[in-house]
Amino acid sequence: MRLLVYPHELSIGGSQINAIDLAAAAAEGGHDVFVYGVPGPLVPYIGERGLQFIPAHSLKYRPAPSRIAQLAAIARKYRIDLIHAYEWPSCLDAYYGAGLLLNVPVLCTVLSMQVMPYVPASVPLIMGTADLGAEAKKRQRNDVWVIEPPIDIARDTPEVDGTAFRRRYDPSGKELLVVSICRLALDLKLDALVRAIDAADSLAAKHPLKLVLVGDGPARGALEARAAAVNGRHGRSVVCFVGAELDPRAAYAAADLVVAMGSSALRALAIGRPVIVQGEDAFSEIFEPATYDLFLRQGFYGLGDAAPGAARLARQIDELLCDPERRQALGQFGHKVVSERFSIERAAKLQIEIYQKILADPPKRRIREAIDSGYLSLMLEIANHNPLRKRRKRLAQLRTFSAASGGDWPPAKTS
Repeated sequence: MRLLVYPHELSIGGSQINAIDLAAAAAEGGHDVFVYGVPGPLVPYIGERGLQFIPAHSLKYRPAPSRIAQLAAIARKYRIDLIHAYEWPSCLDAYYGAGLLLNVPVLCTVLSMQVMPYVPASVPLIMGTADLGAEAKKRQRNDVWVIEPPIDIARDTPEVDGTAFRRRYDPSGKELLVVSICRLALDLKLDALVRAIDAADSLAAKHPLKLVLVGDGPARGALEARAAAVNGRHGRSVVCFVGAELDPRAAYAAADLVVAMGSSALRALAIGRPVIVQGEDAFSEIFEPATYDLFLRQGFYGLGDAAPGAARLARQIDELLCDPERRQALGQFGHKVVSERFSIERAAKLQIEIYQKILADPPKRRIREAIDSGYLSLMLEIANHNPLRKRRKRLAQLRTFSAASGGDWPPAKTS
């Protein structure tokens, strides 16, 4: 097979790394694989995995007319058998050109935490959780599969050495490192990150803990301001920022406890760390045998009850910091679960079978679906570029930050 894999972006993130790792597994299986995308920090990683990279035109509109034309030209030039796009904008870029005009089959993986209405119902889908897979089957005419985010268990193992990382952030050797590795984004992550900082604040007098945030993004400035206030109150570095790291395995390995969601939670478990899974609206739960089935259904994420403050998360962190034997047992349990169910080998085998099924029975194109999907995505794009809507979205994000921070953000202006 000649495959074109199209991640929705090439910034450092779990979904994008999963796409590249699975593409590499397909290439190792003897298939010709190209990776297409707007150049970003993960381009060197694509080369490291031995994959051919084709840069996309940089255009912010979704779907992007220039990329629709470019993908059709690439599909023709390289005789692409199937395009595997990640998330709905990439899917539509592939669908409207190579799909509709050249009849190149398009497969779409959706790892966001909702079923988007913009993907045409005839496009086969891969969803990241059982719950979302069941929901998608209600509206898709074509097949829907579930593949949980896979982990390269040959690289992410308990043997990873976190000693140097630990010395850097715990030179005394006496602190308990609580580590979070994620993009510091305004959407999806902000509520969880603020609650992690506030939980560290509430526990800093009881435990010699340090919250280490590994990642970067648009929320970093606001989060650093929040952390500076916490550090000032306690007279020490309770919260510190590392920045983005392409290979964060040492950070996972150095942690006494990881707070995370999605692929980051799974990587921590693979390395043998105990994990508290975060989500939105104050969701957090310890990953343990009692919550195993819950996370298999909904993914390593959740929606809570929007309770104010960080008391729930702080209580869970406190439980685990007080019980090193339980932390060790949970790390061993998590490693076993990931090794048995979430290995990249298992996911790659299933994904190749999906490719073969689609090529054996290509989906039929329906013009009405294309029109409906195009209309919905066009209305969304118009709304996204509406200055008033942008301002409202920004204010909503600030309100989220304020609510999670106890109502003291943004700070009052002083004369």
